[in-house]
This record gives sequence, structure tokens and C-alpha cells, in this order.
Amino acid sequence: MHTVVERELELKLVLSPERSIPVPARLTYRTEDPYAVHITFHIGSESPVYWTFARDLLVEGVFRPCGHGDVRIWPTKIDRRSVICVALTSPDGNALLEVPSAAVAAWVERTLRVVPPGTETERLGIDEGLAELLAPLPADDLWMSDPWPSDESQDGES
Repeated sequence: MHTVVERELELKLVLSPERSIPVPARLTYRTEDPYAVHITFHIGSESPVYWTFARDLLVEGVFRPCGHGDVRIWPTKIDRRSVICVALTSPDGNALLEVPSAAVAAWVERTLRVVPPGTETERLGIDEGLAELLAPLPADDLWMSDPWPSDESQDGES
């Protein structure tokens, strides 16, 4: 059985130090994809914008700065409010978002209760998939027998 943990919230897209705009978003965690978190941004365009990155990155970003490259996350205080900043970089541009710390921390906590850290691999079904892939089939009996005698002589004569 697969579980989905979702949370709707409003982020702030930072345009400048003095100006930001609200952006409705949805955080999604799926147990069938246990290493990833998904964020859907509803920015008023025809289709939403989707980002996916490691759950571990968000877990760590709640407590300390982390990430390199496309996704960087760090906790901070802005006007005495605890927020988590998320910096996203893509070929289409950059975005700096402020997310309410309490909402993200509570959501992350829910994902960790559903799939505790270190148990993600169990959710992938790798062992079951390998067992199915490597299970012998009836045709394997034919493959294992040699219907053609060897071209080599038994006694080493040519």
C-alpha cells in the first residue's frame, strides 16, 4: 500500500529585499518514491511548475544550510518570523522562496513517521523485483541443457 503525505501552503517568491509575492504550493511525499519530495507551484500560468529533490535535503535544510547547485535550503529569521529559504536554479532562471518553518517542519515530521530515515530502500521493492527477474523460467531448462555436441573432440584429437 502506498501513502501520500501532502500539504498546501503559501510561499513567498522574493523579488527584492523589499518585495515578495505569494505563491500557492503543494508539498507532496509518496512512499513509492521514498527518497524524493515534490513541490508544485501554482504561479498563475497554464500549467503548474514542478520541482523534485531529495527528502534528506529538505530534512537537513530545516536545521542548517545545505545543498549545492540547483537546490539550496537554509533556515533563517525574517522580521522575527522563522522561515526556510529555498533557492532554486534552472536554465529558465532563479527563484528565492520563503516557506513558513513550522509548516515545513510539521510536514517533514509526517513524512519521517511514514517512512523513517534508513528504511527507504525497503519501500522500493528491489529485493522482490530482483527475485522476480532472476526466477527460473521453464525455458531455462532448455537453455541449461546442451542440445548440440561440442565441436571439440573428447580425446583432444583434431
